[in-house]
Amino acid sequence: MSDNNRRGKRTARERLAAQREREKSREKRRRTLIVSGAVVGVLALAAVGGVIAANSGGGSSKQAGPVVAPQGATGKNGLAIPVGQESAKSTLTIWEDFRCPACKQFEDTYRATIHELTRSGQLKVEYHLATLIDQNMGGSGSLHAANAAACAQQAGKFPAYHDVLYENQPAETTDSFADNAKLTGLAQKVPGLDTPSFRSCVDDGTHNSWVGKSDQAFQKGGFGGTPTILLNGKDIYSDQKNPLTPQKLKQMVQAADKA
Repeated sequence: MSDNNRRGKRTARERLAAQREREKSREKRRRTLIVSGAVVGVLALAAVGGVIAANSGGGSSKQAGPVVAPQGATGKNGLAIPVGQESAKSTLTIWEDFRCPACKQFEDTYRATIHELTRSGQLKVEYHLATLIDQNMGGSGSLHAANAAACAQQAGKFPAYHDVLYENQPAETTDSFADNAKLTGLAQKVPGLDTPSFRSCVDDGTHNSWVGKSDQAFQKGGFGGTPTILLNGKDIYSDQKNPLTPQKLKQMVQAADKA
């Protein structure tokens, strides 16, 4: 074989090898671009998912945003809804959850006595709202109902709407208070409450963050559960050996009033 033929074959092999290397390089770049695109796509989906997660569950289920206390809220950090005359010598502090069956039992038993004592000027009540059942059972009815109650306070209708919520409390496992339409429907039982501003307050979750702060205070308070009932700072409800009765509550308030 002549030198020219050998050089020609060698050159052809070299060209072929170079072509193969170029093809390998292009394939490597193509795969890199595919992988990079997939990673970018995953990250983009994750980012979208994060946005969706941050905004899921309906606007009124979230506790993000500014803390808006209802008009007239008092106490530390404005987390108490007061009922009764400020001049009353005794203060009944009530921590409760609108989904809590034990809270309904307390309200049904003591409602008439508490109303009698507040109307006579002997007792003022500070209501603190918690969302314990939402955390234990799941759902958001405690939060929604508490926000609606705060909206009723904003409208000057808290006591009546508070009672309506307990009188119409669903079963603990039925989270129907999570439905804002249910809460605004119950407002029709309170004269003058069912207004566009009340409905907007409920639907927008205006006081959700305030409810969240109230629940945090409940958790930090180290209370055993809901309801927690304090008279002038003393627990009067949890002692099962000496159970509270409406008559005992009245006697204790009247004794403090005379003192």
